[in-house]
Amino acid sequence: MYWEIIGIIIVILIIVSIKQVEEFERGIKFQLGKYHSVLKPGWRIIIPIIQSIKIVDIRTKAVDVPEQDAITKDNISIRINAVLYYKITDSKKCILAVEDFRFAISQLAQTTMRNAVGTVSLDELLSERKKISDEICNIVDKATDAWGIEVENVELKDISLPEEMKRVIAAVAEAEREKEAIITLSKGEVIASENLAKAATIMSSAPGALHLRTLSTINDLSTGSSNTVVFAIPIEVLEAIKGKDSSNIIEKIIKK
Repeated sequence: MYWEIIGIIIVILIIVSIKQVEEFERGIKFQLGKYHSVLKPGWRIIIPIIQSIKIVDIRTKAVDVPEQDAITKDNISIRINAVLYYKITDSKKCILAVEDFRFAISQLAQTTMRNAVGTVSLDELLSERKKISDEICNIVDKATDAWGIEVENVELKDISLPEEMKRVIAAVAEAEREKEAIITLSKGEVIASENLAKAATIMSSAPGALHLRTLSTINDLSTGSSNTVVFAIPIEVLEAIKGKDSSNIIEKIIKK
């Protein structure tokens, strides 16, 4: 009976002592309060009271950086938030070098994001978001090397502007569109005037060309629904029919 009780106690102690470390985890083993070793995936024996273990997840994690109030280089107040991706590369450091690495990396990302926004203007922030994200990522990654953490990426999620600034940006965008429309229209007019000048030069050098163009225009107008067409006959048309036979043509018209 005595040995049975001892056997049961030993089995219970063994069951309690077995700790499972998953494939995506690492175990930090402490013995008598001192760091002992890093445990790889599998079943591990941890002697109660004498030994303890802390499990560290080494998978890539996402940290949602809360929305922050910031001021750009050109003194514009904005609200900005981001998401940060990191993974643990040294499980020993992330436990021994910093108290709470999750809280620490979140606070570091917030501070770095505000500082980075303060070094650029609003236009740069809106147009070069990727560049600023990479800059924040590099700064945070360098600072977290001592914690055994690698920052893989930082993405600025949303940039909120004051309502009056939104109206100013909308007005600027509308003015830019109007400017582009006027420039395009003026370019079209220049091209059209050049083509008209070329056409006028060709017509002036070819006798009867302007007369043919007039007849073509009359033909186009005749297909319309208007019953009355008023047009002027250019001097060139009269000059085209001038000649030694012009008096005979006039006489024939009178006789008819």
